[in-house]
Amino acid sequence: MKRRLFLKSAMAGSAVATAVGAGLLTPSMVFANTADFKAKSDAATASIAAAGKGSFKFKAPKIAENGAVVPVTVDASKMEGVTNISISVTKNGTPLAASFNLSGAAAGYVSTRIKMGTTSPVVALVTAGGVTTQVSQEVKVTIGGCGG
Repeated sequence: MKRRLFLKSAMAGSAVATAVGAGLLTPSMVFANTADFKAKSDAATASIAAAGKGSFKFKAPKIAENGAVVPVTVDASKMEGVTNISISVTKNGTPLAASFNLSGAAAGYVSTRIKMGTTSPVVALVTAGGVTTQVSQEVKVTIGGCGG
């Protein structure tokens, strides 16, 4: 059984290597480096100033030992009609760290890990019923994650 698995893996690996060598598989541009993502990040940054104070729970560490993996949680499950949850890191090169579009009966709860280059305010934005609200918290980074 192990020999069969080895042969399958070797065949698949050689097929991929041949396709890459022939130029059939080429790495595409990362989404965070596109104009579309830059526009979404700029829109999220602009909406921070206009957003009111949120009543949802936002959990982030006060001190992150590693900026490459900072755990954050947004709990807006008690709010009705949540359509978007976004997380923005003010001092990152591209501030928008994550954006989640929710629909239907989805609960407004998101837990993820984000990258931070330096100590910065982290802002959670929740859009519910067409109104955007925010909660912010300063996170101190002791080891850089974005290029550090």
